[in-house]
Amino acid sequence: MARQGERMAMGEAGPGSVPSHARPGRPARAMRDRLGRECVYVPSCRLGMYAALRHWCPPGGRVLMSPVNDDVIFFVVLAAGLRPVQAPLKPWDASLDLDAVPEGTWGSLSAVLTTNLYGNPDPAPGLRARCDALGIPLFEDAAHAIGGEVGGRPVGTWGDASFFSLSKHVGAHAGGILAVADPGVRDLLAQACEDLLAPRRTTAELAYAVRPYAEAAVRGLGLRRAAWAVLRRLGTAEREEIRMPLRPEALARAVAAAPGLDAHDPWVRVDMHDYRRRGGRFRLARVARHLDRLDEVLAACRAGTELLLATDWAYARYADRPPAARPLFRVPLLVADRDAAAAALARRGIVVGYLYDPPLDDYAGADFTDPSPAPEAARWFARHALPVDPLRAREAIAALEEAGVRPAEPFAAAGARGERSSPGGPGPARG
Repeated sequence: MARQGERMAMGEAGPGSVPSHARPGRPARAMRDRLGRECVYVPSCRLGMYAALRHWCPPGGRVLMSPVNDDVIFFVVLAAGLRPVQAPLKPWDASLDLDAVPEGTWGSLSAVLTTNLYGNPDPAPGLRARCDALGIPLFEDAAHAIGGEVGGRPVGTWGDASFFSLSKHVGAHAGGILAVADPGVRDLLAQACEDLLAPRRTTAELAYAVRPYAEAAVRGLGLRRAAWAVLRRLGTAEREEIRMPLRPEALARAVAAAPGLDAHDPWVRVDMHDYRRRGGRFRLARVARHLDRLDEVLAACRAGTELLLATDWAYARYADRPPAARPLFRVPLLVADRDAAAAALARRGIVVGYLYDPPLDDYAGADFTDPSPAPEAARWFARHALPVDPLRAREAIAALEEAGVRPAEPFAAAGARGERSSPGGPGPARG
């Protein structure tokens, strides 16, 4: 019954009535073949994450996570009735610094949530060992890391559950995948996701259908303000700054009502109002078509990443070991003045998004999260990271060279203690 309910919820009306390319089972099977795990197609990465957190974690549990992360993910953790605990990070790629987490923190946790920021993997093998020793689940947010590897295995195959976005590398602007290690919980989580879904709306499906053409038209004419207005109109961008307004009094009321998505919907839906909306045939067909081209996109991302890693701004200059060439979703160049560098790219029509500044503990404060015990590295990275699309690597390099953009000075903990990130300016849809 769970599998039948999932088919109906996700837009599959029954055997033979919907073309195979427009059924949610096809994306799930494609990801199962990549990961070797049972998968569930969901309308968004954030919905699958919420369902998994609710399944494995008791209300009031504490979840270790990265402070350099999308604020939507922070609000998903709060919506699940959990307390975010911000982790110390490596300064060059914002991966979780396993050895810098205090021993006392480990014993207080109910789960660990990785970020794999821009596709650079968190230390999943070590985290898996820690979680096994503590008897707690490991969750992998692999939204930026499809096609990546760590420890000789694909990102997303270390956790009890992992979450993939089909809006990033896949480029479908819709859909996500919830993958699970235990096949026995697959149907249970599929039903949990089905129970969270809102009815499909014809207007939402129409807006999704026309979005790529509307964006392409205004951008092709060089109308950046119009493009931004289109994104706002379609509910895919609604921020004035990098971080959305916290609204602490309203958030405190929502937290008091947790767990539950409804009270947190004003925060969780930002940049994706259809995050829990049932997908129609057009949406599912587009997802399937884009998935068919994923390997081609990953190859191009890998090639662009290699070009960007060879520059003077590459985070490879700061790392304790050379990073592997991965198909990154964005390559975080480390620049002295990020805002000036972003402006130089904007003059070439390259919009910088997926900025996560300031870190979540500076953004939300101790009322809503446990702060990192060593926040300086996260602040330094958030201030200096310039996420560049590897598919536009050559154009970006030319623009930065022409503007004389300088690389950031190497991180030094003592000198960074007084440095706090700034809120920055607006950007496109976030992770």
